[in-house]
Amino acid sequence: MTHPDIVLLEELVAIYSPSQQESAASEYLVAAMRQRGFDQAFVDEAGNAVGVWGHGTRDLLLVGHLDTVPGQIPVRREGDLLYGRGSVDAKGPLACFVAAVSRLEKPHAWRLVVVGAVEEEAATSKGARFLRDRYRPCALIIGEPSQWDSITLGYKGRLLLDYTLRQPMAHSAGPQPSAPEVAVAFWNALQGYAQAYNRERGTFDTLDASLRAMHSESDGLHETATLRIGMRVPLGFDVAALKQWLQQQAGAAALRFYGQEVAYRADKRTPLVRAFLKAIREQGGTPRFKVKTGTSDMNVLAPHWQCPAVAYGPGDSALDHTPHEHLDLREYLRAIAVLSRALALLIAAPA
Repeated sequence: MTHPDIVLLEELVAIYSPSQQESAASEYLVAAMRQRGFDQAFVDEAGNAVGVWGHGTRDLLLVGHLDTVPGQIPVRREGDLLYGRGSVDAKGPLACFVAAVSRLEKPHAWRLVVVGAVEEEAATSKGARFLRDRYRPCALIIGEPSQWDSITLGYKGRLLLDYTLRQPMAHSAGPQPSAPEVAVAFWNALQGYAQAYNRERGTFDTLDASLRAMHSESDGLHETATLRIGMRVPLGFDVAALKQWLQQQAGAAALRFYGQEVAYRADKRTPLVRAFLKAIREQGGTPRFKVKTGTSDMNVLAPHWQCPAVAYGPGDSALDHTPHEHLDLREYLRAIAVLSRALALLIAAPA
């Protein structure tokens, strides 16, 4: 299957771009947008690839991300499947944005701004934070895999935690628990807290804790145990109370909190959502709404801008970050058709 939009995707996926190494991908995407007739295409001060379509006064931002998690997957085709790191998360949705926008006539009232943001996969969200105070859009579309016939309305929030305990060595036959044992007890206490909170709650409303890394060492005089913990928090959750409880449980250990993002769920009764529903139906699909247990740049931008927002893009999010990441190219082309039609409907509607 050879198609200019597939070439765009395949070449973008072939550029390895883990967080903080996105410059080559940014330059490629800017060149591709210029070639497709975008009125402006440039790399901004944060390193984002930005393309502007139209000269209107109403901004619609389409924000995907260029960076991926580490780990190279050989880029290859197996039938209609394209394998490669970022094919799903989230160069597929980003390439879909560029392809769909470039199919439209230039709008008079709107300005469509496509952004390939940097450092979404890092806790910094550097690219999205750079955009936050520089635009005030009327609508926002985040580029994340939802599958072609679904739109995502919300994401859980996030809190990251580094735990470090350093204590004097003691004999292993003595009564004092080792630093690793104390660290494990802390982790078990957090799991118990989450289990108690989650009782009789649905998936989007639970507190989810994951142990991402652990390490211990000794210099013969002191021993140190470290944990890296990620927490996904639901709407309305009291994060301040959780931090206070964790400090109480930590005892002599030092805690570092970072990467905090609020949970967000968009209103589904908006012209943006209606445009997507109609476009999906016109392509023969039955639209579905989704909410995700992870986070995205929607958490950074949508609460700040307070405009209609959705996340959309081809791909199965169950393949995110896996060694088997791949995108069905037939779905990719179908998603482009849906998005192009949804944008056409939205920009043609009365203000």
